Amino acid sequence: MTNHHQPINQSKRTAIIDILRGWALFGVAVGNYSGFQHIGIPNKTKNSILSEVLHNFDQFFLAGKSWTLLTILFGYGFAILINNVKSKGRNPVLFFSWRMLLLFVFAFINSLFWFGDILRDYAFLGLILLFFSRSSAKTLGYISAILILAVPFIMVYVKGFSPEKISVLTNPEYLKLYHSGNWLDFFKFNLTASFYEQIIVPGYAITAHIVMLACMLFGVLLQKIDFFNRLNEMKKNLKYVLIFSIPFLVLLGLSFYFAVNNKIGFIKFFHPYFWFIISTMLPIATGICLLYINGKLKTIFTYFSACGKMTLTNYIFQNILGAFIFSGIGLGIGNTMPYWFYFSLAVFVFIIQLFISKWWLSKYNYGPIEWLWRSASYRELFPFKKPTENNIPIETNTQIAK
Repeated sequence: MTNHHQPINQSKRTAIIDILRGWALFGVAVGNYSGFQHIGIPNKTKNSILSEVLHNFDQFFLAGKSWTLLTILFGYGFAILINNVKSKGRNPVLFFSWRMLLLFVFAFINSLFWFGDILRDYAFLGLILLFFSRSSAKTLGYISAILILAVPFIMVYVKGFSPEKISVLTNPEYLKLYHSGNWLDFFKFNLTASFYEQIIVPGYAITAHIVMLACMLFGVLLQKIDFFNRLNEMKKNLKYVLIFSIPFLVLLGLSFYFAVNNKIGFIKFFHPYFWFIISTMLPIATGICLLYINGKLKTIFTYFSACGKMTLTNYIFQNILGAFIFSGIGLGIGNTMPYWFYFSLAVFVFIIQLFISKWWLSKYNYGPIEWLWRSASYRELFPFKKPTENNIPIETNTQIAK
């Protein structure tokens, strides 16, 4: 095996990227586990004050913000990968297309256990990103800004589309598949729900994908200007972003809440939901960056970083574990519990993943699925276990974006 394929020193890795991935993965866990509450005939379980508080926390800090942040980081990683592949003399288009095909395979497997899979969206949009790999930062900025500015109008427009609507999540016939305990029935339920609840739903198929593409392009832009490696020199600007975005966020949030609850007329033509999502996500990510460059929460960030290096493994594991807990192939808890249970379970699972990830990467170079994806992408086996000296692992980088 040639040296340029060996894991590089950890010091050359941009830690804040993995920390942000870890935070985003936390939000994804909460969102997905909360989603299990919506599979089944709606019950009359009354939420406690704790449930209301946790739900509001999720809606303000996590819901929508996590996957948009993760999507930006996907675009950032794409740009790094394309540059590194070029530097090794490989064809970046062929290489990345093959890599996205492999991601489709992982997406299909994940979709068997969780209908809300996002990997297929990344694989699809990753192919579209190839058309922008040579674009300048300025061009990427213009395109992503235009897309985001257009989203409130597009969101309203696509609501007028009327595809066939089947409520798989609440339909008794489909729910029999979910609760049957038969693996094939369970897989059929999730694939069917994926199709009817996401793939053909205009709000997701069109609007959400436009938002994802805009976020990915913004992520490519950040890599073009080497943003995350220049955090210290942009510290003052980051503070300005955080300070001035908060009042804007509060004003936008209150306006949005008032308009929706009072059915103000302009909502029929202009729906700023995703503006609220993105305007909340950016200051949260900025705040995490400032904490990092100021040397705060070092121990916590070490665990988040380890979890972020194993994003794919942890994400898929969360969904498989959730299937065993809530569906008929496992405990069959379903939607019988109050909201606080789903939220708390997601937090518990994520905390366990933090410790497991740190322990795992002390012994292995990659997460198991990251290693499989990387080896299949390059069509060669990479060293999985870290070399040891006197049974003590020698620290090497645990994952490279190549």
